Amino acid sequence: SVQAIELSGETPYEKLSEILKKLEDGVKDIFNGDKYAEYLACMSKFHNYSFRNSLLILMQKPDASMVAGFGAWRDNHKRTVKRGERGIKIIAPSSYKTKKQIEKINPATNKPIIGWDGKPLTEEKEVTIPTFRVATVFDLSQTEGEPLPSLGVDELTGNVADFKKFYAALEKISPMPIGYEDIDTGAKGYCNFEEQRIAVKNGMSEVQQLKTLIHEIAHAKLHNILKEKSTELTPEEQKNNRTMEVEAESVAYTVCQRYGIDTSDYSFGYVAGWSKDKELPELNASLDTIQKTANEIILGIDEYYKELAKDIEQTEQETDYTQLGF
Repeated sequence: SVQAIELSGETPYEKLSEILKKLEDGVKDIFNGDKYAEYLACMSKFHNYSFRNSLLILMQKPDASMVAGFGAWRDNHKRTVKRGERGIKIIAPSSYKTKKQIEKINPATNKPIIGWDGKPLTEEKEVTIPTFRVATVFDLSQTEGEPLPSLGVDELTGNVADFKKFYAALEKISPMPIGYEDIDTGAKGYCNFEEQRIAVKNGMSEVQQLKTLIHEIAHAKLHNILKEKSTELTPEEQKNNRTMEVEAESVAYTVCQRYGIDTSDYSFGYVAGWSKDKELPELNASLDTIQKTANEIILGIDEYYKELAKDIEQTEQETDYTQLGF
């Protein structure tokens, strides 16, 4: 069932303001207790949604698996929303076009064209004003109709049975080359920003290798700056260091969740301490960063598997032609 958010506002603006206020409380709330891991698990299912919409889905239907609007279910998936189902409220873009007087620009000088009265000449142009509205979506479990096609990549990598393929996908999307070495510092891996390479500890299980790799790829994508040893950092820099670790670990957990890689050893108890001295804009910025980076990595892995499937299909077709005597 849906724990629907009741909005009392009458105008679209009032409704949007109300839902944004609920989101503020929701952001602060997820850093307490065990909710953070639950939120990341939700984000892994809705990785292409903004962090705000993932949080809104979690607040209203924690077990949601796939959401779409009433019309999208009908037109794209040939499914209908069951009678009496309550929708999940999210924020959707709602841009509108309007006409505006814009200064005429001289393409040669890139400066405004001045008229006889000394003022810049203007022309009427259509511009798009970006705005947002509260929209309603429904979960797959709230609909009935034709079955959905399976996603494929989830089954391929569920228990890391395809370790080599998954590793190859990560190697392809990594911004830095990956190497293995004996690490005796207690770390499972590290990102060497000075030499622009990722190191993974020798002798770890396949699952642990993948987790470490995803964590370090997140660092490489997000924190590509020279990092000194933590003992030499000032308190301010150490704070940044903690934020980097929270972001990389959160991205790794989200990606592992997406592909069914065991996440039972992840613990996020420390995020409550990390978040308590942060202002809301800082927390929002980190959540936004985590969502975008996890989404980028997931899309990269999915793309690799799609290409792989195409290659396999082509090879099979070529084999068929050979057998047919072509």
